[in-house]
Amino acid sequence: MSAEPIRYFDRATGALKTERIYRERWLRFAYDNPAGRLAVWLLVRRAWFSRWYGWKMNKRSSALRILPFIAEFDVDVDEFAKSAFDYKNFNEFFYRALKPGARPIAAGERVAVFPADGRHLVFPDVDAADGFYVKGQKFPLTELIPSAEKFAGGAMVISRLCPSDYHRFHFPVDGVPSEPRLIKGCLYSVNPVALRRNIRYLVENKRMVTLIESPVFGTVATIEVGATNVGSIRQGFIPGQAVRKGGEKGFFAFGGSCMITLFTRGRISFDPDIVTQSARCIETYAKMGERMGELR
Repeated sequence: MSAEPIRYFDRATGALKTERIYRERWLRFAYDNPAGRLAVWLLVRRAWFSRWYGWKMNKRSSALRILPFIAEFDVDVDEFAKSAFDYKNFNEFFYRALKPGARPIAAGERVAVFPADGRHLVFPDVDAADGFYVKGQKFPLTELIPSAEKFAGGAMVISRLCPSDYHRFHFPVDGVPSEPRLIKGCLYSVNPVALRRNIRYLVENKRMVTLIESPVFGTVATIEVGATNVGSIRQGFIPGQAVRKGGEKGFFAFGGSCMITLFTRGRISFDPDIVTQSARCIETYAKMGERMGELR
């Protein structure tokens, strides 16, 4: 099943598209081939492997990768806060900032927004979902975060970032965030090539959990999930200080990565277009700041 093309729904155009996967041949070998899966278990999932790769992406010579990457994945340079020629290494380019206004934030205090650019799946009732990336494959929230009982029967958003995406993450709602909590783990890939084979990678990977107390949506959890070759998850907010939706929360260093957002039961009604695609296990591509739904 994981050998199938990765198809997603482009919200802006209303069309189904096929994802261009960074280093696809290696990824499919690693998760579709028995020898590749052994290599993943022995080496690739280990933190030292991603630290080593992150070190490579911090070297000045890695800047030579930037322009070919932009050309291959058609990255919009007009959004960049500075010239593509000004980045000192590939990692600096990877977690680049954008120009002010490049990501408009959907208005309305009753509206929640996507916290990152990427491909999103939504589940109005996580307990009742048939499966996440594949029918019949899911994980219990008790294995994802501590104190999961408050989110029983709640709603979940999985936001997957490809290497070509903007890799800063933001707050989905107004509120007051807690101190982020680190949960140590492995660093498996979060591409559907891997997740279709084993959805549990999302609860086995390193992740950071922040609880946001929102005056509108109640308690909202945001979980940044690390993945293979993600050197770090860096937070940039002050715990206990009120934030606005769309405000920058932090960024991922090099690699594909993922965010999970949880709402308590009965708090949010997701937009119908995203619900329809998610019920078919098809991700919807949308940018940070676009509306995901509103207060129920």
